[in-house]
Order: sequence, then C-alpha cells, then structure tokens
Amino acid sequence: MASAELIKKLEETIENIPDFPIPGIQFKDISPIFLDPKLYEDVIADLAANSKGKIDAVCGIESRGYLFGIAIAVALEVPFILIRKAGKLPPPIISEKYDLEYGSAIIETREGQIKPGQRVLIHDDLLATGGTTEAAAKLVEKQGATVSQFSFLIGLKGLNGDEKLKKFGAEVYHVLEY
Repeated sequence: MASAELIKKLEETIENIPDFPIPGIQFKDISPIFLDPKLYEDVIADLAANSKGKIDAVCGIESRGYLFGIAIAVALEVPFILIRKAGKLPPPIISEKYDLEYGSAIIETREGQIKPGQRVLIHDDLLATGGTTEAAAKLVEKQGATVSQFSFLIGLKGLNGDEKLKKFGAEVYHVLEY
C-alpha cells in the first residue's frame, strides 16, 4: 500500500477538472505528476514494489497505461507488452472485442509477445468500469499466460471495476481511490 506521504502528495498534485469531457464528470488530470520527476519516481517505486517477484511481464493499456507501465517494467527488469486499439499493431495480432456504454471496441496485442505460463501485470492509469481491463486480461489468457496482478494509479469507487476483475483471481492495486 502506498505511503500516506505519497498519497497526500498525489492528491495535492492531481487536478480535478469538473464537467470534463462532459457535464457531470469529474476528470482527474494526472499530467501534473510529470512536472515533478521525484514524484513520478516515487509512484513508479510504489507500483514496482507492489509487483516485485510476482510477475514476469507488464502489459500496458493504450495510451496512458504506457506512462507508468513501461517504467514499472524497466524497474522490475521484465518485458513490457503493448495493448493497443485495433489497427495500430502489425500482424500477427490477437484481438478482443468488448462492450462500451454505446457500442463496442477492440483491443489487440502482437501474437507471441506474451508467453505461455508468464505471470502478467496489466497496468493502466485509471480503473473505472473495468471493461477495457477485462478485455486486456482475456488477451493475456488467450495466449496461455496468467494475469497475476492489475495495477492502476487511480481506482474510482462505485463503478464496480474491481468487481469485474475478481473473476481473474488476480490482485488489484490502486495507489489512490476516489
């Protein structure tokens, strides 16, 4: 669990933008974290410490999952694997379709980059309803690997994202919860 000091600093740094991108949404702008290299290092240290010895690879979800996911992988000296929106990666690819509030979307990863038997951390910046993360976990499982952990900078309470991920039997970690 993140230290009280790290949580306090993040809460002071992350900006709450009301009514963005639509009225009624309270957008959590994480971009000010990147203006403070020491704070960024502290976040990576916390996320990496939570996964040390428990994973063999990190999958980051496009695009904000890359902001921390790559650094977590480097800190743990494990591979980083891209999970992208459909049509962004060259073949061969593995795809997973998932439902959105209105319609559906597809995410993909390159076939063969996730190895059978690997213990995988799936990282993204924010956990809301969990739909995209659930699809990412299915991509991992399609390739014979196991989702060992999910990590997020922020978890939004009340949207049931944690509940959706329980079926994978993996640890779910967020540095902050709102």
